[in-house]
Amino acid sequence: MATVTLSAGPIDYDDTGGTGPVVVFGHGLLMNGSQWRKVIPRLDGFRCITPVLPFGAHRKPMRPDADLTQRGVARILADLFAALDLHDVTLVLNDWGGGQFVVSDGRADRVARLVLASCESYDNFPPKPARPAALLCRVPGGTALFAQLTRTTLFRRSRQAYGGLSKNRIPEQVLDDWFGPAVESAEIRHDLRKFVTGSPSKAVLDSWHDDVVRFPRPVLLLWATHDPMMPIAHARQMVGEFPDARLVEVDDSWTLIPEDQPEVFARELSKFVTTTGTTR
Repeated sequence: MATVTLSAGPIDYDDTGGTGPVVVFGHGLLMNGSQWRKVIPRLDGFRCITPVLPFGAHRKPMRPDADLTQRGVARILADLFAALDLHDVTLVLNDWGGGQFVVSDGRADRVARLVLASCESYDNFPPKPARPAALLCRVPGGTALFAQLTRTTLFRRSRQAYGGLSKNRIPEQVLDDWFGPAVESAEIRHDLRKFVTGSPSKAVLDSWHDDVVRFPRPVLLLWATHDPMMPIAHARQMVGEFPDARLVEVDDSWTLIPEDQPEVFARELSKFVTTTGTTR
């Protein structure tokens, strides 16, 4: 794993290399690039980059003054594209994050395509089932308690927690890797708290969304039909708001489509990239 130092701090990333189409994968809260471990091997010929964003599973803390709101995370992604001199990027987002706000922040010049896969949209920041955890992190000592809860079977398997993200059973070793840094490091928990509690008001989110759906290049909405966290109604509405968007609904999956339906994800992503033009 390589590291690039940005204005917000160090970002670790994996890069498969090669000269094929560049795909940058975001990830969800308390996750890292292994969220895509079932998808990337199916993308022959693509250059796949998986940064570890400061959502609690990162191992190098950000600078104390780093902006880790959703807009701050979008700026981290934009800075990463520039630091690695990436062009014609296909940006893929799933679950939490806010990476789509590279558009509303005016930093999408290197993004040729956008893939939103069962992720936050409209004012669903954070998603409703996750709001109790966000409230807990606002309480003194609450983030440390939240981190300890990730060690419990109830948190890992309950439909009201991480068990509700995937219809398949995420392996324990993957969850250990995701949750370990926040359990072990107060600095990582500080970053986690900043992100979890950093969502702006509904009015701001609505304004940013209006900017995002003006993105003029191709968009793929890949959405789980029965996702309890990211409503399919959002995707069905958004597809008509973008100038150039297509919607693929995925059955037999919850939020983590790359976990539940990696073959479908890889097939639809590959088809989308290879059938849409670039802008460089």
